[in-house]
Amino acid sequence: MNPKRLISIVSVLVLLVATAVGVVVYLKAFTENTKFTEDEVFVYVPTNSTYDDVKKIMEPYVADMAKFSFVAERRGYGANVNPGKFLLTKGMSSFSIVSSLRHNVPVKLAFNNQESLAKLVQRISSQVEPDSLTLTEVFTDSTFMAENGFNKDNVLAMFIPNTYEFYWNVSPTKLRDKLAKEYRKFWNEERQAKAKALNMTPVEVATLAAIVHEETAKNDERPKVAGVYLNRLKQDMLLQADPTVIYAVKERSGDFDTVIKRVMFNDLKINSPYNTYINKGLPPGPIAMPDISAVDAVLNAEKHDYVYFCASVERFGYHDFAKTYEEHQVIAKKYAEWVAKQGYQR
Repeated sequence: MNPKRLISIVSVLVLLVATAVGVVVYLKAFTENTKFTEDEVFVYVPTNSTYDDVKKIMEPYVADMAKFSFVAERRGYGANVNPGKFLLTKGMSSFSIVSSLRHNVPVKLAFNNQESLAKLVQRISSQVEPDSLTLTEVFTDSTFMAENGFNKDNVLAMFIPNTYEFYWNVSPTKLRDKLAKEYRKFWNEERQAKAKALNMTPVEVATLAAIVHEETAKNDERPKVAGVYLNRLKQDMLLQADPTVIYAVKERSGDFDTVIKRVMFNDLKINSPYNTYINKGLPPGPIAMPDISAVDAVLNAEKHDYVYFCASVERFGYHDFAKTYEEHQVIAKKYAEWVAKQGYQR
């Protein structure tokens, strides 16, 4: 056979083989390989997952695992598994799926109005990988609390309700340290100066703000309510804040899920450091997580002479204020009669 012709035949055969291989590779790597019906889904790969773990995680989403494995192994994914949250879109190819598994998607971590540290860690752990027990341990680490001026009673004051960006697989200590940093950023020079003018620490401001927050949901009324409590503190009066009694009731029972609409007379006698009907000054720490408007309401409290207030029966959600006990008794009697008509037992 003519050598030139032989070379031509061999070249054609090589080209055909290369084309065939290319077609196979294309079909395995670049054709659709998803089986979920949603437009997009998120998959979560826990820390320390192996390649075999990932394949099990991907089974509900990948149509042909052989195609996925073919691409993953040739792209070196099996030896470099990344933990985190990953986005898959409908119709993705195996090549795109592997690429997506290398791009960790940030989580928008949000929390507010948590009644206790236990509730807070439950809320956070529902959004990131670290569990509530681990988060509790790092948040209440004695060294960390001592270095940042907290204790187990008041560490809830550190958490500023907001939305934060983390990776799903963030380490517990990294998450904690970032939230502590955000706390220090929140308590800037201006807020610290206002707290100092009140002769209060940031933690004490947060503790009072939690009471104000629980007393009224009306942002425009909070500075006025804060002014009442500040007047009571200045006059060495008991705060007599119903939300602190409700907290004491819940703490004693260990049930923070119960909704208490009415404080009973016997509740006022509960022997608890949180009961401001029998203990002067602020409770040991926040009875809830105050939002920013409540903190700023304390720092910018309205200056007035009121030392009493009671829920209004005419402006629901708001309160009526009084400067004397006699005035307050008239208002309180009207409210008590209204409550009795509603039939509230608790």
